[in-house]
Amino acid sequence: MATDPICGMSVDEHTTTLINESGGKKYYFCSASCKLQFEKPAKELKGLKMSLSISWPLTALVVAITYGLSFAYSNYLMFALASVVQFYVGIRFYAGTLDAIKNRSSNMDTLIAMGTSAAWAYSSIVTFFPRIVPAQGVYFDTSTIIISLILTGVYMQRLAETRASSAVAALMSLQPKIAHLVAGRNIIDKSIEEIKRGNILLVKPGEKVPTDAIVVYGTSAIDESMITGESMPIDKKIGDKITGGTINETGSLKVKVTGVGEDTTLAQIIKIVKEAASSKVPIQKLADRISSVFVPLVIVIAIVSSLSWYLFGGIGQAFSILVFVSVLIIACPCALGIATPAALLVSSGKAAKNGILIKSGEKLEIASKVDVVIFDKTGTLTEGIPKITEIAAVKGYTKKRLLKLAAVAEINSEHPLGKAIVLEAKKEKLKVPFPMKFSYKQGSGVIAIDKRGRQLILGNRDLFSKKELARFEERIKNLESNGNTTLIVGFDKRIIGMISLADALKKDSKIAVEALQHSGKEVWLITGDNELVAKAIAKQLGIKNMIANSKPGDKLKKISELQKSGKIVAMVGDGINDAPALTKADVGLAIGAGADIARQAGGIILMKNSPYGVFLTLELGKKTMSKIRQNLFWAFGYNTVLIPVAAGALVPIFTASVYTFLPMLAAFAMALSSVTVISNSLLLNRFKLVKDIK
Repeated sequence: MATDPICGMSVDEHTTTLINESGGKKYYFCSASCKLQFEKPAKELKGLKMSLSISWPLTALVVAITYGLSFAYSNYLMFALASVVQFYVGIRFYAGTLDAIKNRSSNMDTLIAMGTSAAWAYSSIVTFFPRIVPAQGVYFDTSTIIISLILTGVYMQRLAETRASSAVAALMSLQPKIAHLVAGRNIIDKSIEEIKRGNILLVKPGEKVPTDAIVVYGTSAIDESMITGESMPIDKKIGDKITGGTINETGSLKVKVTGVGEDTTLAQIIKIVKEAASSKVPIQKLADRISSVFVPLVIVIAIVSSLSWYLFGGIGQAFSILVFVSVLIIACPCALGIATPAALLVSSGKAAKNGILIKSGEKLEIASKVDVVIFDKTGTLTEGIPKITEIAAVKGYTKKRLLKLAAVAEINSEHPLGKAIVLEAKKEKLKVPFPMKFSYKQGSGVIAIDKRGRQLILGNRDLFSKKELARFEERIKNLESNGNTTLIVGFDKRIIGMISLADALKKDSKIAVEALQHSGKEVWLITGDNELVAKAIAKQLGIKNMIANSKPGDKLKKISELQKSGKIVAMVGDGINDAPALTKADVGLAIGAGADIARQAGGIILMKNSPYGVFLTLELGKKTMSKIRQNLFWAFGYNTVLIPVAAGALVPIFTASVYTFLPMLAAFAMALSSVTVISNSLLLNRFKLVKDIK
């Protein structure tokens, strides 16, 4: 079965008649609308190529005749050649003008159509009715050059869009078509659309993982580079999650399906990239509002300038028309419409290839302005895989007894600390029964009731009375002094011991914090861990701003406080506790290895489990917005500056003869503006989103 490249639906390639062959590869479609949508960009590019192959040779002939090869009936030949360019090649501008009229608005097509039509019409009158117009000069070269240059700019724009959107096409191609379903002792090949949650699949070495799953048998190295940008394969064992579209490199795996169809990570990535590329950022909305006023204003300026020079300037009828043409063309904001989308297309596509998913262009713009970055600790700056370093039992309890009771309390927990305790108990081959009741105290720990009705408590100081804590405070502080997290174990309302755990810093945490601080960002560590641990971690990373013993509400409070002071705040986290803060912050960056709810809450998702990705994302935001501003400056600024020139500012210096070449220079400058905007946006591909951490 094949996959429809537009909607992702499954298509039987043997029966469908909806096929397209492009780049030596066949594509199959579930419907005619999907096929048309797929073919539209290619058809438009093909149409533009054909138009340019007609317009430039004809334009070259017109220019050659105008500036050296003129003969008795040359005006008639130029009329014929220019008419083909004007009304066959340039028909798109008239269609765009009609659309604008229907919508009671104006656009760049309006300016192009009016300007080139004026030059062509004036030249046609000179050719066929020379007695009406005293001047003998024609400007067919002006209209043809303008149309050819503008179409060249449009072609460059479409090429850039195709190149940028290829990131989405590459992601779509990662989806495997067939999965090996384990049915008892048999292995049955099934279409990926037939696979359901809970199915057990076999993934052979060298094959793509069919869909999101969890390993239930075997070990292997998985190449996740196409999803996360991570260059090195990741070792996977029983219990580890794997993502559909990644490549199983070494060993055979049996996996249990956890997500299918639109619920898979790959499907969500494709959706996010598409939405980000088509979204509008605030700066673009401002440009759109300016453009809606700018176009009709330019038409008024062109008419007033032309009439003023004709009636009061004495430059003659021919040059007055060229004033009109020059103002319309030189002020045409063609590049304005592509200034923002071009940059967003390039940056979002590049980011997706490197494991950074940007949900909207607006989030990227906010990321470029961030003043403060707040980090959670566990799973964000640390590996999130803590290991027990010490078990301290009070008199009357053995270490194994203490570990078993702690594991009973934590067996239902999804917290990394709880998982570490349960794992250690299993390693010690301790029998860990499920408790009768279990409750999670957010930011504090867990309370469970065992089968005999006895209360088990595991967590921080919040869960114990001051009187009970006083007896063990010194011992707890000694365990915490080296930066390890210490959990207090209580049994029947009495403290029976402590379990100390160490969670190693990620290898790039320090360099990420240093890079952010060097770039002028204010960095905070806000963690639910106790003050001694938080201070030790902050000291290792060089973070001066720190809040310990933090509850989820404390993070929200601090974010609000910083926002009220005028700061733009980014929150970085991976756990369920972080979801409210990720939403509250101006921009939330969710580390991809964390909980699904955190990934949903974040405006930007870091598929790599790397805090350095935060710095890279903020830098990409700055680079992208810088490109957008450069694009808008070039696209809008030059129009504004050159309008007075087009309106006649140079006439007192160079006389009206300046208009023999000014319209063509205007068209060249306008086309160059579009090409510059596209080329400038493509430079974002040179921004490095990969950092080797030694």
